[in-house]
Amino acid sequence: MKNISLLGATGSIGQQTADVVRSHPDQFKIVALSAGKNIELVRTYIQEFEPKLVSVQTEEDYHVLKSDFSSRKDIEFMYGDEGLTAVAVYGQATILVNAVIGSVGLYPTLQAIKAKKDIAIANKETLVTAGHLVISEAKKAGVRLLPVDSEHSAIFQALQGEKEKNIERLVITASGGSFRDRTREELKDVTVEEALNHPNWSMGAKITIDSASMMNKGLEVIEAHWLFDLPYDKIDVLLHKESIIHSMVEFHDSSVIAQLGTPDMRVPIQYALTYPDRIPLAGRKRLNLAEAGKLHFSDMDFTRYPCLQFAYKAGKMGGTMTTVLNAANEAAVSAFLSGKVTFLEIETLIEKALNQHSVIALPDLETIQEVDNMTRQYIESLVKDR
Repeated sequence: MKNISLLGATGSIGQQTADVVRSHPDQFKIVALSAGKNIELVRTYIQEFEPKLVSVQTEEDYHVLKSDFSSRKDIEFMYGDEGLTAVAVYGQATILVNAVIGSVGLYPTLQAIKAKKDIAIANKETLVTAGHLVISEAKKAGVRLLPVDSEHSAIFQALQGEKEKNIERLVITASGGSFRDRTREELKDVTVEEALNHPNWSMGAKITIDSASMMNKGLEVIEAHWLFDLPYDKIDVLLHKESIIHSMVEFHDSSVIAQLGTPDMRVPIQYALTYPDRIPLAGRKRLNLAEAGKLHFSDMDFTRYPCLQFAYKAGKMGGTMTTVLNAANEAAVSAFLSGKVTFLEIETLIEKALNQHSVIALPDLETIQEVDNMTRQYIESLVKDR
């Protein structure tokens, strides 16, 4: 039995993690979980999985849940950042699934590493914001960072049994998102609803918008740099509309190993939880290449997707530049989802934040948090002054 702490339990990845646990009650148990504002789903989780520690975002919801489950003296309730960290380091857990969205996952991840928890990481912003700190601490603690993103899981699987010295390059595939068949001219007046209509994957709002802008792929490039210790000129992005090949590794001898499957996040989630083993996954549609018929590929157009270019540039500059990239994107996407800016203005805001920042090399956690906060304030000021 593997005991799981789950950060972001009510989000897209969190719910699909719950599906995996539900399918294999003899293999997995959720012993601690954190959630945002979906309290009804939290109630369901408490009744179904009987976790010992539950943390929510607000003090108000904390009091509501504590009252609702007042007869359950075996469950501890917490809230806020303190509760998030408590779930991450929970003593009975053998692995942490970090499925929160945004840089809020950074501090709990670092604390979980210090507590020597293996981490199934779906929170790419943690590595984007402070990859050098996370990787360094993980090596010191001897813990494993197991990728949950489908692209990084694909690379991780393709590398099993291979020697890192033989890697020529990584190829991360991209679906193109909601607007892959539209010109930039056609993006001027797109709505939030249109942006959230992803053609292949079922994901949360923020990630779906990032997919449409291609920032999601940019963040994945930075994440791959840290996870697989490769320079940026050895990490490519390829447009692949069907999302059947999830990523590829090319080796020095020109061999290419790819991981294929139908778009289903439960597969990489389960693999991270069972690694190095595999177990059956019930109810999943099997890949039928004859049914798929054709697979399509094309080079990425950096003019069409400037956010991807921003990510490569920030990654190569390093230091706090990737912190700025992530914070500016989170703030800009939030403004778009709130109807305060247009879709294309997301790019404009990010570029302004990057251009006004003087990079700080090898920042400590306090510096990263300060830069993150200042960048968000800067974006908010730009949105307010429009």
